[in-house]
Amino acid sequence: MLARALRSEGQPYPYPAGQLPALFMAKDIQQQDPKQFMGFVTVRGAREHNLQNVDVDIPRDALVVFTGVSGSGKSSLAFGTLYAEAQRRYLESVSPYARRLFNQMSVPEVDSIDGLPPAVALQQQRGAPSTRSSVGSVTTLSNLLRMLYSRAGEYPKGQGIVYAEGFSPNTPEGACPTCHGLGRVYEVTEASMVPDPSLTIRERAIAAWPQAWGGQNQRDILVSMGYDVDTPWRELPQKDRDWILFTTEQPVVPVYPGYSPAETQRALKRREPPNYMGTFSSAQRHVLHTFATTQSALMKKRVAQYMLSQACPTCQGKRLRQEALAVTFAGLDIADLSRLPLKRLAELLRPYAEDKTLNKKAEAAAPEKALVTQRISADLVGRLAVLLDLGLGYLDLERGTPSLSPGELQRLRLATQLYSNLFGVVYVLDEPSAGLHPADTEALLAALASLKQAGNSLFVVEHNLDVVRQADWLVDVGPAAGTHGGHILYSGPPAGLADVPESQTRRYLFAESRPTPHAPRPATSWLQLRDVTRHNLSNLAVDFPLGIFTAVTGVSGSGKSSLVSQVLVELVAAQLGQALPPEEDETDPLERPEAEATGGHLVGGLAGIRRLVQVDQKPIGRTPRSNLATYTGLFDQVRQLFAATPAAKQRRYDAGRFSFNVAKGRCENCQGEGFVMVELLFLPSVYAPCPVCHGARYNAKTLEIMYQGKNIADVLNLTVDDAWTFFASEATIYRALSVLRDVGLGYLRLGQSATELSGGEAQRVKLATELQRAQRGNTLYVLDEPTTGLHPSDVERLLAQLNSLVDAGNTVVVVEHDMRVVAASDWVIDIGPGAGDEGGRVVTAAPPAEVAQHQASRLAPYLARFLEG
Repeated sequence: MLARALRSEGQPYPYPAGQLPALFMAKDIQQQDPKQFMGFVTVRGAREHNLQNVDVDIPRDALVVFTGVSGSGKSSLAFGTLYAEAQRRYLESVSPYARRLFNQMSVPEVDSIDGLPPAVALQQQRGAPSTRSSVGSVTTLSNLLRMLYSRAGEYPKGQGIVYAEGFSPNTPEGACPTCHGLGRVYEVTEASMVPDPSLTIRERAIAAWPQAWGGQNQRDILVSMGYDVDTPWRELPQKDRDWILFTTEQPVVPVYPGYSPAETQRALKRREPPNYMGTFSSAQRHVLHTFATTQSALMKKRVAQYMLSQACPTCQGKRLRQEALAVTFAGLDIADLSRLPLKRLAELLRPYAEDKTLNKKAEAAAPEKALVTQRISADLVGRLAVLLDLGLGYLDLERGTPSLSPGELQRLRLATQLYSNLFGVVYVLDEPSAGLHPADTEALLAALASLKQAGNSLFVVEHNLDVVRQADWLVDVGPAAGTHGGHILYSGPPAGLADVPESQTRRYLFAESRPTPHAPRPATSWLQLRDVTRHNLSNLAVDFPLGIFTAVTGVSGSGKSSLVSQVLVELVAAQLGQALPPEEDETDPLERPEAEATGGHLVGGLAGIRRLVQVDQKPIGRTPRSNLATYTGLFDQVRQLFAATPAAKQRRYDAGRFSFNVAKGRCENCQGEGFVMVELLFLPSVYAPCPVCHGARYNAKTLEIMYQGKNIADVLNLTVDDAWTFFASEATIYRALSVLRDVGLGYLRLGQSATELSGGEAQRVKLATELQRAQRGNTLYVLDEPTTGLHPSDVERLLAQLNSLVDAGNTVVVVEHDMRVVAASDWVIDIGPGAGDEGGRVVTAAPPAEVAQHQASRLAPYLARFLEG
């Protein structure tokens, strides 16, 4: 049934003044009267992505929630259509020169949109890849703090004023001159560049030199200069070692590659013409010069391993000039104050905001300073209050944005908007409850209510039923994902969704689908961790049951991920001798904070574990050439099928011919990209389908080869669901596609670029890839919030897969907030009770039913409510 929104004019429907929304169950869903809404946004003919030419009317000045299974088209409507059009209209009023500074979305495929106010998007995205971007810079709190120190700080006697920019490590005025505002200094030493001094120079003792010809060139130069390259490094004179490693000289000498040292010396005496003239570069110069000038991330990463770091001796890691650090407020310099948790910072500033700290004599002596102190402190306290309400009091201003989760970053931006007091704006939010404990979700709902009461509209894409139940209006998109979705099943007050049988959201919203009570499985043995110390975990003792399904819970910032995704993973991997995949870190190696060592050890239980698999939400690839089919290995099988066709054999095409990364098969005009970039001077570059291959990525000859009526480009364009039917007779491919469907990814295309996948989708691709392998048991699977971005129906499918892993003799440990997952687990470890320094402890560890009765657990009331239905 396709339902169109009711359209009417009337009064807005706000929450009663001063009343914050609380979580409630299905029976509490209210039937809103459409006549109470002020006006409507009317959408006609929306065709973005998989939207099926939909028409829908959406009320303004209301909390509108877009629901539907993963991939149904919710985000295509909310972000790809509504927000994209609002942004386009705003940018039309901006000069072309200024327009290019915006990250512009493409123009949406839609016939018309009327009644659309200006929009602000708060999407889930990773933090800026620089530790110079921090909580303080995102929220602008650091700017206020610098002003406070500049105008109201306590200066040493005789020191002149330091202006606000002088308190920033990112400006020439403020950055420590020794470490340039990084807080750490880097050096190369003999030990770092020569890790094995028992080797000779010929045996590549100087590991810091290039590995290929460049390193051989330097060794040949040393032979020409008469240095001994065949004596172990440690036996060479210290004077020679120092010159080779650290000299700034760059002598140019004749080089005779392939000659022995004796032959080289004879050639020099005879003045034999050299093969070439070589320029010597010390190992230290090579490392520092390469790091400073290379455009290759791989080269930069390689030489960075030979650079040792330590806290800057001048600023002790505080990143600022001494003049700035000499200024104090409340007895602390600005670096120390910025390292306080936001909750403690608010407590420290509150007396100044309320003007209760300055005595009358001091106030009379410097009334302007007293006024500045009170006003800036009051502004800071007001902004901090919003952050505390959103459950972010455990963060500090110095915390770098790369270390924040997408949910934390979105809430930081939301807090900034809450304090801005804008009116008449549409806020478009992407799953604001992601990564939130149910207790924190209440604070989020209160924040959304205050935005609405201020006269704004809220368009929220959401799966969390507690948020959905608070909606004034629901837009349910479906009925399924991908090409089977894109229809508006319902648009209206929440209670009306009960009459839409096609809706998959309906079953969960009205409690028709309840969890089936189950007896927890008994543990086969226990993995015992002792003296665990990391972030806010201090000498923690915790036991993880093996052979069953464990959920680790706790409020945001309690220490769950530190315990599971860091400590547990690192300790188990070290004991198994299993190398962890390298961190995919986009930040400049010099800007990364020093890695924190893991404290703790395993006491016992590892005998039951032979292998560790961590399934995280990091991207499966960083370029459009990496896709679903290539990551899972499906593409290898598909290419072999095409190579085995009679036409391919006749032309002697091998499997490589059907890769868009290989010259013989790809379209040369677009180099296998499928699109070409058109540069526009003052506007963002436009990507258009390649005019030669029309987006197929392959050359015409390759596309002539057919398998069951489809060429290789047609196959890559199939969704997983369609491919599952198409390859039903190919057992290996069919099984792989079945697993992808089982984890809720049937709507993705086989050729879908890795860069287009969300963190949750990437995690499920990794899980599906792992599930395809033959199960041998005794594997520990660790997942961090695998339900992110999942509809409740998809969560059930994911649970079935996780339980199948346990049934096969494996152990599953998940960090999770979703009550459906927690209730379905065999064992719950609740970390807390609060966040930051108020957390980091095991509140309780027991089966779900027992945790639900635990008085000290903040999870207990929500879990009990879910179990009771």
